[in-house]
Amino acid sequence: MHKSLIVSIYVLYALFLPLGMLKCVLGEEGFCSAPPAYADSSSQPLYWKVTNPTLSPEHLQDLPGFTRSVYKSDHAVITPESHVFSPLPDWTNTLGAYLITPAMGSQYVMYLAKMQANSKSGLPPKDVERFIFVVQGMVTFTNMSGMSHRLVVDSYAYLPAGFEHSLMCDTSATLVVFERRYANLESFIPEPVVGSTDMQPLLETPGEVFELRKLLPTSAPYDFNIHIMDFQPGEYLYVKEVHYNQHGLLLLEGQGIYRLGDSWYPVQTGDVIWMAPFVPQWYAALGKTRSRYMIYKDVNRNPL
Repeated sequence: MHKSLIVSIYVLYALFLPLGMLKCVLGEEGFCSAPPAYADSSSQPLYWKVTNPTLSPEHLQDLPGFTRSVYKSDHAVITPESHVFSPLPDWTNTLGAYLITPAMGSQYVMYLAKMQANSKSGLPPKDVERFIFVVQGMVTFTNMSGMSHRLVVDSYAYLPAGFEHSLMCDTSATLVVFERRYANLESFIPEPVVGSTDMQPLLETPGEVFELRKLLPTSAPYDFNIHIMDFQPGEYLYVKEVHYNQHGLLLLEGQGIYRLGDSWYPVQTGDVIWMAPFVPQWYAALGKTRSRYMIYKDVNRNPL
């Protein structure tokens, strides 16, 4: 077999299976199968694979130069082996990896914040609103009046522009953070929001099969929302979407295929996707467990 073909097959297998697990098992029926990647995954914390992906940087050590990350003019797929962490400006004992920024064409930033022992957040600029979502560990959110909330995995907080607050961590925690300059509407002022995914109701999705929760109010003061979308294995988006809204997505659980423009990408837990306005987009869930992703969407503002 030609050497380049062998390499291509190897890379395709590596998309979803850790290196070292790629062995063929001969069963009684005479077919090859791979053993489960993690037999005890049901005992792991929620979203544990976001920080421990199946195909992590260490699994790619024998493939120098290989990455699943892709950047194009109207979309990007940013995978864990491409994350570059450095100290977050104005935060204490916290490393950050900026995954989506206006340099790509977005009107927001999306980053991971890895808070370490005795860490504390900084404040965004006065005209910038912030949304945080906990995927690992626990943080304490304190507002300007001194009231505190304990935010655990699957909890979140929305902080309007100019809202003084702090996030503190005694041990370690990983946050997904979205920030954008607030698009003012006269006479409308958004309020802070603290909540958790499981407390949000399932919403109707006419013509679709996925389950949908919205983490922020849908009223006019809020210029973006964060959706949590769940797909069972084999389910997919019925609509092949093309719209003016921008998206920033993190796959929290599962794996699948994402179409972006004319390209088709295998994606897994921990992958981040940026979608520019009007890029054709479509998703199908694969594997044996549900897919769940969180997705940013700008709303309630005239695109003019």
